[in-house]
Amino acid sequence: MAKSKVQEIKWLPDAEPHNYPAAESYLRLLFDPKVVAKLVQRLREFPVERFRAKDIFRASQLSLLGVSNCHVEKDRAKIRKGQGLSPILLVRHEAHGRLVIADGYHRLCAIYGFDEDAWIHCKIVGTTPD
Repeated sequence: MAKSKVQEIKWLPDAEPHNYPAAESYLRLLFDPKVVAKLVQRLREFPVERFRAKDIFRASQLSLLGVSNCHVEKDRAKIRKGQGLSPILLVRHEAHGRLVIADGYHRLCAIYGFDEDAWIHCKIVGTTPD
């Protein structure tokens, strides 16, 4: 399937409130609850940054979900309609040398399907305090 370029992906100014509990739920599978509480608090406080979609995928070492995934398709529809997407929440897992997508994996997959070079708005923190 040929990729089609999107003129502009619209972003919300900050992550939506429900994204933080979703990130917490996922991160609790990887880290101690006390560590997770600190990570999520820092994600709430940190500013939004930008990274290329292809670089986030490379750093996370995850596979791209297909466009047949219902969550990916829902986000692709938002992009086509010009609706704003919530920034992705990321954690640098220094001990394992990889990036953890705490929330926003489906959004990232949806965007990558349009443009692998797209700038992704995200919040990123490390597992060690800055």
